[in-house]
Amino acid sequence: MRITYGPWGQTLQELAAAARAAEDAGAEVIWVPELHRSATVSAAAVAGTLSRAGVGTAVRLAFTRSPMTTALEALDLDELTGGRFVLGLGTGTRRLNERWHDVPWDRPLTRLRETVEVIRAIVAGQPLHYEGTCRRLDARGWRRPHPPVRTSIPIYLAAVGPQLTRLAGRIGDGWLSHELCSPGYLREHVLPNLSAGLAGRPRERFDVVVSACCSIDRDPEAARRRAVGTLAFYASVATYRDFFAFHDLAAEHAAAVTAFRAGRRPDVPGHMIDPLVLAGPPDQVAERLARYEGPADTVKLTPAVHGNPPEEIRRDQARIIELIGRL
Repeated sequence: MRITYGPWGQTLQELAAAARAAEDAGAEVIWVPELHRSATVSAAAVAGTLSRAGVGTAVRLAFTRSPMTTALEALDLDELTGGRFVLGLGTGTRRLNERWHDVPWDRPLTRLRETVEVIRAIVAGQPLHYEGTCRRLDARGWRRPHPPVRTSIPIYLAAVGPQLTRLAGRIGDGWLSHELCSPGYLREHVLPNLSAGLAGRPRERFDVVVSACCSIDRDPEAARRRAVGTLAFYASVATYRDFFAFHDLAAEHAAAVTAFRAGRRPDVPGHMIDPLVLAGPPDQVAERLARYEGPADTVKLTPAVHGNPPEEIRRDQARIIELIGRL
């Protein structure tokens, strides 16, 4: 099981320094998200500080840029990293696409599949004429004059629900979870859907990446308190209903969604934390992390950032990187 890391930084300089520290500790891939920063710019910022670790987006929004822009930036990032870039894509939610980015949300499964097909064609240097249901491209005669490092860049897809998870197995090179994914949910929900999507494709060539939010502290209650904001962030998403129901947290999730829609911060009772976040002293976190070995090929560790002051996130990040070095 590979250990990878999603660094935090209040500035891009701090983000790059954290990425380098995680690489020095042994993290095999450095993942950057897209919410408060551009995943592309963050990936470029950390790429220049790394010499061995891969660089991936976890995740970049799939519909908010044209497939051509996404493909060209992937090629550029692959050049910056010397062929170590991984393009992680996610659909996001309807609200995020339509209200934040003013882009269509119709047929997200079809749109994602066609987006991946166009990106792969551009990366491979194929003739650019594509007629899909949601995506159309006619750039016949266009050729990129810069030689690519690779003509095939791995594309990982983020997915929670069964349909997207099966699509990830069918067309992706890997699958990415969001920051909350228990070993039980991975075994009982994710892997069967990925297997259905793979449908005969070699499992050993497909990377199952679990994202695990970490909050490490000798004081277990302090570790749990830092995890509350991240849990509240995900609990406010209505489309994660089935995920929380799997963990017998349907009522708590419904209450969180209601609070969010009313403009209040969702309440997170203590019993929601332990099943979904790696919170506690270092040895306890390491023991819980080991439970992913087998069903997961890769674990992406991240600090609990939502709602926490920078000085606390820095301390937590240092502890996680120290744990990566131990592991």
